Amino acid sequence: MTKEYVIKSEQEMIELGKIIGSKVDKNYCITLSGDLGAGKTTLTKGIGKALEVKSVINSPTYTILKIHEGRLPLYHMDVYRIDSSSGDDSLEEFFELDGVSVIEWAENIAYILPNEYLKIKIEILNDSSRKVTLKGIGDKYNKLIEELDNE
Repeated sequence: MTKEYVIKSEQEMIELGKIIGSKVDKNYCITLSGDLGAGKTTLTKGIGKALEVKSVINSPTYTILKIHEGRLPLYHMDVYRIDSSSGDDSLEEFFELDGVSVIEWAENIAYILPNEYLKIKIEILNDSSRKVTLKGIGDKYNKLIEELDNE
């Protein structure tokens, strides 16, 4: 199942993240793709708010992984600099540690992603607008997208 949104502000991106974050549970995996500045980290901030994360959420580009405690742990990954030859791809253990994994630039580690996940693509339309496409890979993620229709 696929769903598209047109987001017109940073606050709308955070609100979408909060709605998504309110629907996730243990061991959910969300992949984010989009150009630099598209809003991947902003969406993650909204997910974090829904998970009651109190720490500052910013891009983990140079650390690869930041763990934020909340209602569920948020494993925020930025794998921009990782590929199969980098040797830094032992992140799949976090997919099963009873938290929510949010992975920026996830296409770089497609070979270790779980079989099911929520795929989110963010496209820049102009300075303030974005097209956000959600695609469920697997039944529980398709159900999550269906639930978003009720919001």
